[in-house]
Amino acid sequence: MQEINRRFSILFFLMLLFIQGCSLKNPNQVENKQQNKSLSELAQQAGLDLPAASIRAKRNFAQTNDSWQYLISLFAIPEVDDALIQKQLDWYLARPEYIATIQTRAQPYLYNIIKQIEEKGLPGEFALLPAVESGFKAHAYSRARASGLWQFIPSTGRLYGLDQNWWYDGRRDVYASTDAATSYLKKLGGIFNNDWLLALASYNAGMGTVGRAVKRNASQNKASDFWSLKLPKETRNYVPRLLALAKIFAHADHYGISLKTQTHEPAFMAINIGSQLELAKAAQLSNTTVKQLLHLNPGLSRGYTPPKGPHRLLIPIANAELFKKNLAALPVAQRVQWQTHQIKPGENLWAIARHYKTHIRSIREVNHLTNNNIRAGAQLLIPVPRSQGTQASFTQATAKMPIYNKSSYTVKSGDSLWGIARKLGLHSKDIAQWNQIGLNTTLALGQTLVIKQHAMHQCSH
Repeated sequence: MQEINRRFSILFFLMLLFIQGCSLKNPNQVENKQQNKSLSELAQQAGLDLPAASIRAKRNFAQTNDSWQYLISLFAIPEVDDALIQKQLDWYLARPEYIATIQTRAQPYLYNIIKQIEEKGLPGEFALLPAVESGFKAHAYSRARASGLWQFIPSTGRLYGLDQNWWYDGRRDVYASTDAATSYLKKLGGIFNNDWLLALASYNAGMGTVGRAVKRNASQNKASDFWSLKLPKETRNYVPRLLALAKIFAHADHYGISLKTQTHEPAFMAINIGSQLELAKAAQLSNTTVKQLLHLNPGLSRGYTPPKGPHRLLIPIANAELFKKNLAALPVAQRVQWQTHQIKPGENLWAIARHYKTHIRSIREVNHLTNNNIRAGAQLLIPVPRSQGTQASFTQATAKMPIYNKSSYTVKSGDSLWGIARKLGLHSKDIAQWNQIGLNTTLALGQTLVIKQHAMHQCSH
């Protein structure tokens, strides 16, 4: 990786000289094709085999310092022509508003995602994976219990260190989940000898499914690349979906797609807060709002950071130094301000937790109780935010969690299970399960499908 970075630095320097030289010529005499050819030659001199789009983007980034151009410059998966990619390409191009939406949603998270992708030596295309998985919605949640930008299921999330408890869900933590997802993808790449399409397929279908398909082909003396494997239909579409999206970003001008300009700099700073902190207090210390903090810290499930950690808050970059200064001056006793409850005769923890709409485990945790035994007359600290603003903002944010209401969808001409799922912001596996059909089932025109739609939030795309 250090060698690659060294070569990129050489290439970047050569491009600056190249651009400077071009600026001395009559611009009307410099054709884009000539520039791209020259840049390709520079890349070869630097020992790199980069896609032409990556080389163009490197030049554009030198001129604009734009995050999207920088990301495209990291693209490394060779483009291929395939009917499945074209099908996905057509779907995206018919919905340019969706391309605009995912760019807007990605804005606060993009720099950190690119940084972690680059640090782990992954293809830049993988930074677009949250668009495929969740539509870049940090609160995305599927009925299969996958959650967050990267759609971790509970077991895989725990395997990669993403805690899930009453206070916090690390799968929704945009900082921790990005680290976990990129670590997982790097591991998959290692397992499949840096065949990134197989790594991507494994992220969707599981390494066991892909590994068995590879072994099956090898035993029959068949090619074992992604395009040659027999994989589930969802996975067969999943990989082309990302490749199609990357192709659109790489050739946005060609497809008439507008890429938003975004300065390539951090949108937030991850700050170690040391111990538990009420969000209303954090907003006050950082001169922000609870709503802003929840947007950057969607892993928080209550009005407080978790008592046992992670003791980290993402703070808007412009407010980070102010927050650190004010937090250092804040007395420890003022970090959290619990409500107090005096235990009445006959009361138990279950009744008290229900009254305050909280959880027995949380009351025990903040009061250091080893069991459910309490005595009348004693006082309990209750983990409920005092600030109405905190509660209102948190309620608004968590209202995005799924509430399933049964409805229906009538199959139209050209519909597929996957297309319907994308249209409704759901997962095709969920729709198949609700209707007790297979993912490969051919849908009939006019057929009615049961849809358990989210009342306040659509989980994907």
